[in-house]
Amino acid sequence: MSRFKNEVLHLQAHVKTLRLVVGASCVGMLLLGLGWWSAPRSLTIHVPPDLRSGSTRKWWEVPPESVYAFAFYIFQQLNRWPTNGEDDYPRNLRALASYLTPGCRALLQKDYEYRRDNGELRQRVRGLYEIPGRGYGDDPAARVRVVSDRDWIVMLDVSADEYVGAEQVKRALLRYPLRVTRLDVDPEHNPFGLALDCYASTPERIEPPAVNAETHTPSPLGARPSGETQ
Repeated sequence: MSRFKNEVLHLQAHVKTLRLVVGASCVGMLLLGLGWWSAPRSLTIHVPPDLRSGSTRKWWEVPPESVYAFAFYIFQQLNRWPTNGEDDYPRNLRALASYLTPGCRALLQKDYEYRRDNGELRQRVRGLYEIPGRGYGDDPAARVRVVSDRDWIVMLDVSADEYVGAEQVKRALLRYPLRVTRLDVDPEHNPFGLALDCYASTPERIEPPAVNAETHTPSPLGARPSGETQ
């Protein structure tokens, strides 16, 4: 009888142990489920365009080449007026609002109103492109200056062409010092987590590249002040 009773007690203790293990497993799975649920569903990773040399980065860091690509792309789209500047310019401001800081958007809105009131937008077609040999890959250190882990200054050397009908009315070579800041507040409309904060200083007109007679390659561009602001 004693042997039977001991066996029963042993089995009861074993069942109790199994219940404790199952309970602990359930608690662990619950905690894991909560951690999985609270984890971000999407993550923006900035990967350098040239992976041949490899790269190791912290996921929250934004490399200068990504900042430059963002600034050029948004600024080019902002300055693209395919049919009529009076309609295209304000439409661009609305479409790209998530990629502009509030202060920058207010400044560009005033610029639009000034140009409209002076007749600089009516039936005006505008396009902006990077000057060959003056992109990020040609001189990275001069193109992006890191101010902090949240702010950068990007130097864009571009050509701005404007037309009225079939007639070209403007071609200007310009250097735009653009301020870029981290603004990761609306990933649904701005997956880059960056925003243009307009100009770090007054834009400048630059000289056209001089052609070297021996190599037929453009020499470095000089710069002089210009009244052109956009």
